[in-house]
Amino acid sequence: MSLRQREQGPDVRADVRAGAVAGAVAEVRPGAVPEVRPGAVPQDRPGVAPDTRPGAVPDARPDVPADGLAAAFTEAMARLVSGAAVISGRRADGSPCGLLVSSLSSYSVAPPSVMLALARGSRTYRAMDARVGTSFGAHLLGSGDEALAKVFAGHSQDKFAGLAWDWDDGTPRLEGVPVYLKCRVSAVFPHGDHAVLVGEVEDCAVADADPLVYYRRRLDWRLA
Repeated sequence: MSLRQREQGPDVRADVRAGAVAGAVAEVRPGAVPEVRPGAVPQDRPGVAPDTRPGAVPDARPDVPADGLAAAFTEAMARLVSGAAVISGRRADGSPCGLLVSSLSSYSVAPPSVMLALARGSRTYRAMDARVGTSFGAHLLGSGDEALAKVFAGHSQDKFAGLAWDWDDGTPRLEGVPVYLKCRVSAVFPHGDHAVLVGEVEDCAVADADPLVYYRRRLDWRLA
């Protein structure tokens, strides 16, 4: 089974050819004028071109050096094909919160459990107070949920405004998504700038739909 892009268009990917990001030396001759090539993309982060094509997900990552292991690792992981899921939780004030992740995966069958990684500096991680016993919802998105994914990839204070959702015994549940898992945190493993959460599944609803596929920081890929 292969992946194809829904829309064709100019390819504005970061140039990761040998020497293009790391190891290249700019020639600075006396009196030389910096070269600005036609069609060049402004660089918000050195060596990384922002993706402005339709279907691109807003890049909320902190700046990282253009050279070294961090940049190479980030680019390598962008080549890992994954699904997209919305993780929802409840703030201390009783309001819903949520974010988009590509790190959700199966952990065990007995008991049914999932595993995901959340940035410890994210607003949703802090708002959820993710610790053992915390409830959360995991919503696997379908190919028609691209707009919904972008809402939860953004920075709105109220991402649930205008959406179809309801409380599931204290857990925000989005309507109309192919898969919904109601979970309770059973273990937390902080490591680096993220925390790995293991959640035991307490309820599950599944409907037939093609998945929303995340690859190379884009969501407009389709199974073919």
